[in-house]
Amino acid sequence: MSDTTIDTAALGEQIVAVIKTIYDPEIPVDIYELGLIYDVFVNEDMDVKILMTLTTPNCPVAETLPVEVEEKVKSIDAVNDAEVEITFDPPWSQDLMSEEAKLELGML
Repeated sequence: MSDTTIDTAALGEQIVAVIKTIYDPEIPVDIYELGLIYDVFVNEDMDVKILMTLTTPNCPVAETLPVEVEEKVKSIDAVNDAEVEITFDPPWSQDLMSEEAKLELGML
C-alpha cells in the first residue's frame, strides 16, 4: 500500500486493532476495552499520539505499558512515529470499561 492510499481513519482502525492485542497484566481484558485509551490522534505526517491512563497511578506496569503501546503502534508500516502520553485526568474508573470488558469480568 502506498502512503497516498492510506487515510488517517483507516490507520486509526489499525492502531486500535494493535492496541487491542495489549492486555493489562492484572485483568484479562485488553487495554482498549478496559477504557485505558482516551484518544488516538493521527496527523497528516502519520505521526500518532495516544492519550491513555492507567488503572492506578502506582500501577505495576506504569513504566512498561506505555512503552509497549508505543512500540506496537510504531510497528505499523504506515505509522511514522508514535508517542504515548499518560494522564490521570479524568482518573480511570470502571465506568470507562466497555460492555464486553464488564461481561468478561462478570460485572454485568
